[in-house]
Amino acid sequence: MLATDLFARQATLARSVRLLAQFRYEQTDPARFYGALAADTVTLVGDLWQAVDGSPASGLTLLDVGGGPGYFAAAFDDAGFNYIGVEPDPAEMHAAGPRTHSQGTFVRASGTALPFADSSVDICLSSNVAEHVAQPWRLGEEMLRVTRPGGLVVLSYTVWLGPFGGHEMGLTHYLGGKRAAERYTRKHGHRPKNDYGSSLFAVSAADGLRWARDTGDLIAAFPRYHPRWAWGVTKVPLVREFLVSNLVLVLQPS
Repeated sequence: MLATDLFARQATLARSVRLLAQFRYEQTDPARFYGALAADTVTLVGDLWQAVDGSPASGLTLLDVGGGPGYFAAAFDDAGFNYIGVEPDPAEMHAAGPRTHSQGTFVRASGTALPFADSSVDICLSSNVAEHVAQPWRLGEEMLRVTRPGGLVVLSYTVWLGPFGGHEMGLTHYLGGKRAAERYTRKHGHRPKNDYGSSLFAVSAADGLRWARDTGDLIAAFPRYHPRWAWGVTKVPLVREFLVSNLVLVLQPS
């Protein structure tokens, strides 16, 4: 069975529309947005594990790099995972208040220098973090290091040239990252949360695929929010930079 076989059944047009409808709430109602994303991510990870291992993922230790304020923690805890969240920013870690921290374990640390032993977790996840890191593939190498052989690494990130590459700056990122950030600042009177060059970087689909293939551990790559019939765009150079939007790299350490 291919790693994506089970999740492919979930990747319908209705799911894509439902998730895209939640994106408009990211800034105004993060609990609504991240709650929906967390539930979908639990399904994604569970299906990937079931496909490659043949057993349910419940009871496994999952390390979430860039876990934020805990929305993912609640969803993975409810699904029976032993959840560990890593977040470098204390403000982000507590953004949702203390209620989310009753579930899972949280560690303040950088994703590019994870304070965990080699081969110490079953699954390592990073959702929409790599584009916020100056050295995204160093983050990827750390994820592989801490994941045991036969485990899974799931690294999902927003592609710069896709429609959501500019995050809250909207489509102005096509004018250039620095120009888009300055335009946002003039309009809103403050720098964007995802500020180009400091907390947002131009990460391409080609770079991620090249890094993942070079590791020798890549078992699947597909656009996260697309219906299954549109996954083929990942294989088309240049086109994928504009149409993939969010790329999922699935690796299995040997």
